[in-house]
Amino acid sequence: MDKDRYSQWVLKTLLENEKYIVVAVGSFERAWKDFSEFKVSGLIAEYWIDHSSTIETIRRLKEMFPELYVMMVTDKELNEDEYEEIIDAGVDDYFLKPISAEKIIVHVRKGLRQKNIFLEKKRLEQELYRIQAKTEVQDSTP
Repeated sequence: MDKDRYSQWVLKTLLENEKYIVVAVGSFERAWKDFSEFKVSGLIAEYWIDHSSTIETIRRLKEMFPELYVMMVTDKELNEDEYEEIIDAGVDDYFLKPISAEKIIVHVRKGLRQKNIFLEKKRLEQELYRIQAKTEVQDSTP
């Protein structure tokens, strides 16, 4: 999401050229709809969109989807408190515009790779829990 339609189009084109499926939206209201309809892996957001609290929205999304990769791009210089707030909300990468296409691609790849590692770890932990539970049941059977 970016308040500047041209920047949004550039990001969309750049990521689609790398074979990512991209849904570009201009508001968090629309983004919520997409999150309920699609399996979303990442979000690139502007610091402040349509007068809603970007930070609170990202915080809620990360609570619901802890594996979600979030990149924030902005042309606004953030002070130390604002920067800490976005990192605490769950922003994985933050960049001040202008940002190179190469940097975006590298960080999106890294972020999505980390997401996959997170999901695999979660799957393995669930598998281990099932095995332990099964073993405990077998051990307690006379």
